Amino acid sequence: QVQLVESGGGAVQPGGSLRLSCAASGSIFRIYSMGWYRQAPGKQRELVARITSRGTTNYADSVKGRFTIIRDNSKNTVYLQMNNLKPEDTAVYYCTMAVQSGQTTSAFDAWGQGTLVTVSS
Repeated sequence: QVQLVESGGGAVQPGGSLRLSCAASGSIFRIYSMGWYRQAPGKQRELVARITSRGTTNYADSVKGRFTIIRDNSKNTVYLQMNNLKPEDTAVYYCTMAVQSGQTTSAFDAWGQGTLVTVSS
């Protein structure tokens, strides 16, 4: 089994910053892509940022220039640095990783439990 544990959410004023972390533990042979999604009340879950095993990143247009995704392979951890936060960034943020548990097993998508980010004055 693989567990993803997120931290770093909270309440912040517009223009503020937060850093989310997501650490994977358990039976891990290899981690491919890592990413962050978010879901605002009444809306569908959407991709925020993604980083491949080679470090290639892509971002939702709404967060480009404000958010940065970083991975630390030595710690099986992915971070999301969020700057210049806006009220529309308010959502539950979920991390996900494409994990291969064993050398001969297929990769699967593991998900964190979600962490709430609230941007409000």
